[in-house]
Amino acid sequence: MTNISEHIPLAKQEIDALIGEIQKAVIGQTDVINKLIICLLAGGHVLLEGVPGLGKTLLVKALSSAVSGEFGRIQFTPDLMPSDVTGHTLYDMQTGQWKTRKGAVFCHLLLADEINRAPAKTQSALLEAMQEGQVTIEGQTHALPKPFICVATQNPIEQEGTYPLPEAQLDRFLMNVFMNYPTAHEEKRLLSELITGRVGDTLDLSKVSAVLSPQRLLQLQKIVSFVGVDERVVQYALDIVRLSRDFAGIDMGAGVRAGMALLRCAKACAVMNGRAYAVPDDVRYVAVDVLRHRIRLSADFMIDGLAIEQVIEQLLSHVSAPRV
Repeated sequence: MTNISEHIPLAKQEIDALIGEIQKAVIGQTDVINKLIICLLAGGHVLLEGVPGLGKTLLVKALSSAVSGEFGRIQFTPDLMPSDVTGHTLYDMQTGQWKTRKGAVFCHLLLADEINRAPAKTQSALLEAMQEGQVTIEGQTHALPKPFICVATQNPIEQEGTYPLPEAQLDRFLMNVFMNYPTAHEEKRLLSELITGRVGDTLDLSKVSAVLSPQRLLQLQKIVSFVGVDERVVQYALDIVRLSRDFAGIDMGAGVRAGMALLRCAKACAVMNGRAYAVPDDVRYVAVDVLRHRIRLSADFMIDGLAIEQVIEQLLSHVSAPRV
């Protein structure tokens, strides 16, 4: 791609149209939508957290309606088996041959709903799919459709009957986005929707139209990969990651993949803002969501009730952003 700047205006226009379609179904949550789109453009997976009833499933289904392609959903439960996720082989009595029945993971956009409700064995069935874009069934490797994006949801409050995701799997998620309560104005708009002839609380996606194809999404991801990153921005991301390994209150710092994630998300953020180059503010915008699930607080800080976001903000304040 010789001149990346030529492709940015159209890319931004298409991204704006995608966000506009999602907002036809989802009221508010602008920051969460932006972070979800950033992961989509960066070709990464998202762990979406929030208390029940905030619209996590609606948001993902709206995204799937705005991006044409195959959509899959798996409701994770304690009795879910790995073969329910990836697929399995079965014997066809009519043909006398073994056939492969592919699981729900064979899609462009996968919603792994309440992922922490399934045991580790089932959770790990997603590891190969998320990291390598393929699935192995009975020793045979099957490639997943491209692009493949997994959006997993979990409730951060309720812990009974759940299985915490292991560090190795958490690290596979590009971002850990927290969905908070809507503002008073947004909640009033949401309540107003219920008094205009709607029946029940079913998810209304009728207004959402497909504005992006999987093939075009792959092209946008290619554009993002060519976004320029100044050496000073790279150093800024590196300083953040390395400081996390030796910062008061952090027991386990971010790994090498965190630095890569910061730059990948920063480049996607740049395209969203109509730029062919990343700036320190792009890194700063995505830093909390990139680091939230990659660091672990010390026991003292957890006992004191400090939120991990507060510690990350303190960490970021100790790193000087360069002028680019």
